[in-house]
Parts: sequence; C-alpha cells; structure tokens
Amino acid sequence: MPAKNQTIGEFIIENQSSFAYTSGELSRLINSIRLAAKVVNHEVNKAGLVDITGAIGGVNVQGEEQQKLDVYANERFIETLTNREIVCGIASEENDDFITIEGQNCDHKNKYVVLIDPLDGSSNIDVNVSVGTIFSIYRRVTPVGTPVTKEDFLQPGNKQVAAGYIVYGTSTMLVYTTGDGVNGFTLNPAIGTYYLSHPNMKFPETGKIYSINEGNYNHFPQGVKDYIKYCQAEEGDRPYTARYIGSLVSDVHRNMIKGGIYIYPKSSKSSNGKLRLLYECNPMAFIVEQAGGKASDGFTRILDIKPTELHQRVPFFCGSKKMVEKAEEFMENASKK
Repeated sequence: MPAKNQTIGEFIIENQSSFAYTSGELSRLINSIRLAAKVVNHEVNKAGLVDITGAIGGVNVQGEEQQKLDVYANERFIETLTNREIVCGIASEENDDFITIEGQNCDHKNKYVVLIDPLDGSSNIDVNVSVGTIFSIYRRVTPVGTPVTKEDFLQPGNKQVAAGYIVYGTSTMLVYTTGDGVNGFTLNPAIGTYYLSHPNMKFPETGKIYSINEGNYNHFPQGVKDYIKYCQAEEGDRPYTARYIGSLVSDVHRNMIKGGIYIYPKSSKSSNGKLRLLYECNPMAFIVEQAGGKASDGFTRILDIKPTELHQRVPFFCGSKKMVEKAEEFMENASKK
C-alpha cells in the first residue's frame, strides 16, 4: 500500500514498473496532463471574478453550444501536450477531427495518442457546481515514424494503456489508472502539488444511489423505466437515493466512493444516447472496471465495443457491479417482450 503523503511524481516513478511499457514516455505524458489540469483548475477557480463563464457564441462538432471554459480548457490541454512533443496525435471532443503532432524533434516517433474531453459538465460552471476533465491514452497501431491516422484513435477501450479524470470541486483531484488499480491524488493549492489521498480506490459491490436524469423518463426504453421503478420500490434496502449532478466525472466519482450506478441511456430523443464512446465512456469504463465496478451499454461491455467514428455515441451504464448487473437484467427482460 503506497504512503498517502506521496506526491504524484513520486508515485509515478515508484510504480513505473507496473506500466505496460516502461520507456518513461507514459510517465511524462501523465505528468503533462497533470500540469495542464493545474492551469485549467486555476482558471476554473476564477469563475465569477473574471469574464470566463457563459457561452462563447459557437457550437462544437456535437452541435452543442460551446462554453468559454470549454474552449480555454481544450486549448490548454492541446497546447501542453503538443509543446512537450510526447504524443503523436490528439483527439478532442471539441474538435471535428484528430490532430497530428508534428515538430522539430517529433518526426512522428512518439508512441501514444490521447483522447480527451477537456471540460465535462461545463454548463455547471455558471452555478459553481463541480466539473471535470476526462482523458484516455492508447499506444498507436500505425508504424512509428509515420503520421497518425484515424485507425490509431478508433481502438476498442480494452486497448487503453491509461485513463483518468480530474474533478474540479471543493478540492481538485486527479484519479487515474494504468491497468493496475485506481489511485486518486488531491491538489494542495498552496504549493501546487498533488498528493496521494485515495490509494487503491474501489467501488462498493453494491450501493444505494442511482444517478440518471429522470426528467427524460418518458423517453427512456422500457428496461430503464423498469429499473427506475425497482430503485424506487420500498422493499429490502430500497428505495435507493436519486443523485444526479449532470457532470459525468462528478457523478461517477461520488458513486465510486459511496456506491451507486450512473445511467445515461438511449432515448426517443437520442437514439444512441448522448455520451461519447471515445472521450467519455471508454476512459470511465476502464477506471470503473479497475476499481472493481462494471460498465456496459445495457447489454454489452463498453470496453469491447469497436469504434467506427471519432464522435460515436453510446448508452452508458456504470458503477457498483451488482447494481449494473441488475439494470442489465431489466434491460434483457424488456428486450424479450
């Protein structure tokens, strides 16, 4: 068990042997994400003091109105990863296409690509509610020395070598996995250093929280409606408690600590759901599984889905294992009727 007073830098060095590849490149990549997160955190904490909240006037590739901080966070993460020349490509939820990294010392020799949701839940900024960043890291599949292609990004989630999220809340935390468990680090803002605060994070096997936007109840598939009624029934340890923040990072983070399930299903309004497979569901599913939980689209393991496009959407069920299995049971039963 690592010491809780370890800095994230010390932890990365000490645990480098647990990485699938130990060239040091992955360690430097995680360090770069940590640095960009500190810059974004500083800006997020100024909300209400300077003109950084609200819409910027444009829309992203998803057709969603961009917030000023969406654009700021996207620029900072891309800038930091590009300037350090440690990745060969970046794909962002905010950009139409992936970015090929080229530089004087690059020559397409780097091995990793990063996929990122720079500011998840950004519409909550205006009302001082937690938001986050989600990232996913893969080894490229095209030959080193050549420019990256879409094939490097359209890999199933089970090929991830690392994934994580940063939650900007009452404290700022960076939570990540390299396939050897999940650890959380809290930022000490006085000195700008992340310290290990939540070693070996685990989902309780079951819980009493369900997180779903029940305002869309009438548009949900029957299996989801049946599961919601199950959660609300007064029987055994139920009814469960409904908790929904509207920020994937914040909802999943809470459920990992307290036990619960998060659901964003398909609906009559969104035939494939709203969440993006590559930027949100895959990285969160990797973290959830590494923490002993489960993640699926209601029927199929998220990490086994083969992506077909950069901005593909999928339904998403994740959290405490027994709760997800129960929800899948309702989905399966409804599909047979």
